[in-house]
Amino acid sequence: MQKYFIPLGSLLAGLAVIAGAFGAHALKTRIEADQLQVYETGVRFLFMHAFAIIICGMLLLHFPENRLVKIAGKLFFWGTLFFSGSLFLLSTRDLLGISSWHWLGPITPLGGLLFVSAWVSLALGFIKKQ
Repeated sequence: MQKYFIPLGSLLAGLAVIAGAFGAHALKTRIEADQLQVYETGVRFLFMHAFAIIICGMLLLHFPENRLVKIAGKLFFWGTLFFSGSLFLLSTRDLLGISSWHWLGPITPLGGLLFVSAWVSLALGFIKKQ
């Protein structure tokens, strides 16, 4: 999977642009202001962690055997899916007709935990390489 980090991160960054434009134009008048703020948080974290995945891919070009950087890239991906994905669904669930999906709430902090784990893994990968 690590050889796909740069293309995957690039696609996720492109998706963040699309999601941001969709929120600014299509959702702005269809969801409440607080829901739009939640949606925008999902977009912001999608952007940040798309770049983190790209960075992991670039680091692996120079340090292909660094297991902790590989783990970090995977954790960034899953964190993005859980964190941003759950925020997108939570902010639009009334619009999508999925208001009864109460299990979405606990998914967001799980994504945050994956992000923290990814950043720690990336840091340890650097420390170990030094």
